[in-house]
Amino acid sequence: MPLHKDDPKSVGGYKLVDRLGSGGMGVVYWGRSRSGRDVAVKVVHAQYAEDEVFRARFRLEIESVRKVSGAFTAPVVDADPEAVRPWMATQYVPGSSLADRIRDHGALKGTELRRLALGLVEALRDIHRAGVVHRDLKPANVLMAEDGPRVIDFGISRAAENHTTLTETGQMIGTPPFMSPEQFTDARKVGPASDVFSLGALLAFSATGRGPFDTDSPYMTAFRVVHESPELKGVAQPLRGVLERCLSKEPADRPELDELAQELADVLPEPGPADLATVTLRREGLRAVEETFSGAGPAAVTRLPRPRRRIRRVRPLLVTAGTVGALTLGLLWYLRFGPGFADSPGTASSSTASRWSAVPAGWQSWRTTMMETAQRGEVNALAKHDTSAGGATCRQYENAVYCAGNNVLPVRLDGRTGATVWRSALATSAEGTDSARDDFELLGVRDDAMLLQHYVYGAGGGTKVSIVALDTESGEQLWSRPRNNVTVDQIVSGDLVLTTDTSGKLVTARSPRTGADHWTTQLPAGYYCQFTTEGSRLYAHCFPGDESKEALLLELDRADGSVLRRLRTPYTSSLLGTVGGRLAFVVGGDTGPARPEDLTFGEIWLLDPDTGAATTTKLTKTYDGSVRLAAGTLWIAGANGRATAVSPLTGEPLWQTRTGVEGSGRPLYDARTHTLYLAGASGRVAALDTREGRPLWETGARADRLDDGDVTKSQVLLYGGALVVSTPDGTVFSLDPAHPERTSASG
Repeated sequence: MPLHKDDPKSVGGYKLVDRLGSGGMGVVYWGRSRSGRDVAVKVVHAQYAEDEVFRARFRLEIESVRKVSGAFTAPVVDADPEAVRPWMATQYVPGSSLADRIRDHGALKGTELRRLALGLVEALRDIHRAGVVHRDLKPANVLMAEDGPRVIDFGISRAAENHTTLTETGQMIGTPPFMSPEQFTDARKVGPASDVFSLGALLAFSATGRGPFDTDSPYMTAFRVVHESPELKGVAQPLRGVLERCLSKEPADRPELDELAQELADVLPEPGPADLATVTLRREGLRAVEETFSGAGPAAVTRLPRPRRRIRRVRPLLVTAGTVGALTLGLLWYLRFGPGFADSPGTASSSTASRWSAVPAGWQSWRTTMMETAQRGEVNALAKHDTSAGGATCRQYENAVYCAGNNVLPVRLDGRTGATVWRSALATSAEGTDSARDDFELLGVRDDAMLLQHYVYGAGGGTKVSIVALDTESGEQLWSRPRNNVTVDQIVSGDLVLTTDTSGKLVTARSPRTGADHWTTQLPAGYYCQFTTEGSRLYAHCFPGDESKEALLLELDRADGSVLRRLRTPYTSSLLGTVGGRLAFVVGGDTGPARPEDLTFGEIWLLDPDTGAATTTKLTKTYDGSVRLAAGTLWIAGANGRATAVSPLTGEPLWQTRTGVEGSGRPLYDARTHTLYLAGASGRVAALDTREGRPLWETGARADRLDDGDVTKSQVLLYGGALVVSTPDGTVFSLDPAHPERTSASG
């Protein structure tokens, strides 16, 4: 991806050519020395440069990589851990990650598996000889270079004799499906044998496409690693026996690397002439593609000896090499988003274009951020203390997209081009406040009014909260009301916007456009209420401070706010929608009110809103992730990228499909095209056929940087036949589902 305007031009004498990726802890650039040597330059984010513990960890990473030298690792070329922003330059390795390779082409077989296995054993032997334990050997940390695998990212490695960890108490470091039991139970016992366990798990994944301890939850995965036998179905003997020894619970029972190298050499087939020919073809293909990018005509592409899909992957392959390193800077990536694949470009399936709806007139694919220069209003975005917008969300209304978030002033984007039409000047007009801390929560867009919750942080402490309406055409303020931020979640429902008074005891229904009062009602004392609508009915779902009590569900008259019905629900319930005229709640492990983007649940509670009669549907398992109820089906996007369709009436799964979209927001169901869309924090988007779960296509990552998604998650919105996707970091882009691979123009 191109350099950002605030990126440095060079680091440590290395000219920065391109961005390879960005993670929670830093940015990785494609750099070039004065002599023309390509390197991958990892630069720590400014806020972590001030953290002495993080600096110490970064120094250890540099020391660890410098100690290791071998054919199957990427050595350090240069580094400065004492710089204002510490950095490290390593050998640039063009090639996809092992995760990419398996995702795109399936499990490894025969000599390809042998080459990987023996290369990794040799890499670990070099690492251990240097007195280092890697501790995070996983598919995303293995690059598939042309002459063999490369082990990268020593961010959580440590000296074999050093049992001091530079992490906070109770913090777990690693990637659960590939961690050893001792990494979960006693970090002091982690030694070279831990890497052997990780290697066994990685080779099982490489041979089958599945991890030996895979589950939907990282916590259940950890339990299986520590207590249960590995699932090695699909791994034939005698390789299976070798991997079983590697995956022994006791470190002393695992083979030494020299012994393991001999066993793997004995059980995996040696390369034959056909395999050598494959290598030759690959080199010819890459050379032909390089000629194409340098100006060769289309004929050069058609003569490639490799499938056409791989042509489109050549540049992303280079990006992926760095992106893997960048993403793994966020040491707890898995714990937030589940087991993942590194970013790779997506292509449309062979489905015909007739499946898709027409895009709006004048629309073109585009990509922008919420921080770009605006045509009107406040031209420039707020200065931010961090590198992530955080909590950024959008709504589509008519031919525009409206967005706001933490440190993100409200903006209107042209839905057809992505251009920033206007930016509100709300924050700059707040006197006596810290203008670098203005947070906005987008409630909705109704009646030509953009409705927001505005948090203003005073210079002397304290927070003022108000509901604000902006004119969609000009961005000018229409009205504003102060509110209580403790007892109510706001809602925009049809022709009403509900606001609380400063006491938090009264709720007033107002006109979205004018702010005029329609009615006022009193809330139950001691409850926290969420307002929601189902069909034409307006509900207040109120939760008591005492978790042992049931929650209240109040149906309110939309005309005057009076209570029509008073029902009770389980405390750990969240209303999703209706099924056959009954209200459907998910019930599970999360306590009290929860977002549909952050649920853990194991049953569905169906409530007749007229009689109060209720039934419970037990699901076949506990799900964890984002969920949407549509067309009588629960559409669940798991944190690890697994999408599941479940019947809320029987609890049985209808289908289940693994995708590379991790940490997805709520899936979007499109009834017109029978398509389910998922979008992750990295900006990766996937489309699935809702009838059978068949993957239709999947894109690569498009977000500028990786936001942890704790406040909000990515969204997918429909704009006619086009999609608009926003990610928590403030990136917004639009694509045509019929042609998701088409390049986006800058907004």
